[in-house]
Amino acid sequence: MPRTFLQELNRFDANLPLARAKTIPGQWYRDPRMELAERRGVFGAAWQFVGRSTQLEAPGSFVTADIAGEPVVIVRDDKGVLRAFFNVCRHRAACVVTEPAGTTRRLRCRYHGWTYDLAGHLQGAPEFDGVLNFRREDNGLLPIAVETWGPFVFVNLGPQPRPLHQVLAPLPEKLDGLAGLRFVEHRSYELACNWKVFVDNYLDGGYHVNSVHPSLAGVLQYSKYRTECFDLTTLQTSPLRTPHPEHADASASAVRMGEMAFYAWVFPNFMVNLYSGVMDTNVVLPLGPERCRVEIDFYISHSDGPEARAFAAESVEVGHKIQLEDVGVCEDVQRGFGSKSYDTGRYSVRREAAVHHFHKLLSAHLRRTVRGASAKRIPRGALPKAGHTAAARTQEGSRRSRLPRAR
Repeated sequence: MPRTFLQELNRFDANLPLARAKTIPGQWYRDPRMELAERRGVFGAAWQFVGRSTQLEAPGSFVTADIAGEPVVIVRDDKGVLRAFFNVCRHRAACVVTEPAGTTRRLRCRYHGWTYDLAGHLQGAPEFDGVLNFRREDNGLLPIAVETWGPFVFVNLGPQPRPLHQVLAPLPEKLDGLAGLRFVEHRSYELACNWKVFVDNYLDGGYHVNSVHPSLAGVLQYSKYRTECFDLTTLQTSPLRTPHPEHADASASAVRMGEMAFYAWVFPNFMVNLYSGVMDTNVVLPLGPERCRVEIDFYISHSDGPEARAFAAESVEVGHKIQLEDVGVCEDVQRGFGSKSYDTGRYSVRREAAVHHFHKLLSAHLRRTVRGASAKRIPRGALPKAGHTAAARTQEGSRRSRLPRAR
């Protein structure tokens, strides 16, 4: 008999210490019920990266995104205030803004022409004379929380989210090299794996570096690689070194320089890789139970002149190579989760504390979702069920989270 969703959640014991704990079950990476619960309880409740602050500098500049199935629009208003709204017209629910990014003087729904100013107030509702009990001031776009961290813009769909600086702590203090970095290129990758596989791989304390990333292995001092876990973030650090002359792949050494490498993660899906004068950010977005998309933005400190452009191109190619190495191993892991031989694994005490931390946070968020549904007395039929059909899986997998495409 299939397990209920709560029974599946209970298979992971978040109270066990790292040395005794087992990983979340492989079924968590394949179960469509898990994806539906994560949409509400994880992505719908956490701060989500939606774009770069340079995309939203001028009054009227905007970006759109899809967060946990919710269309949102972020805009800089006429007074310079950064605002975010559900990108849903109050008349018939059409998207008010349909472009991924750009500049506008007003927000106008193309369906029936309802028009909102950049502060979300309804300005025009054609042919609505005679409608009783209707006030324009009650029908503006519904706002959502928006905040920034350096060059990054985040939104949160929750009704009263914790301030972003509290969630990020202590990363802003530890990562003081963000100022002055300039965006140079964006790349996107689709992976045949659950989004959590990518996060696990990122958080494994460098455990896979020597076997999967030969170029990085040449510059990281693996024996001094360290991991720190905080409330909703982690930070992995490693001193950098000059590769041995006989090292097979020294390509990373030319563009991954400085004294330290910093690898920061913000629950659930935002990552920052920072070196001296070089940074890339990773955002992993679920595309279904067994697919995800990784969006990577590349930054360098100097982008003017032929030498700087050549350096930027080389840095991006090194990052691309490392990403392809991760794609291969992550997709292998996803295939393994489908084997009847695998159920749960164990954690390396020395290396995988951050993976364990991620799994505990994930479990806690999912349990709150179940408790919240029970408290609201949501009918059982509205909760995730076992035994989704293949057609249902396909339908859910087609609902793709989206970040701004204009780069």
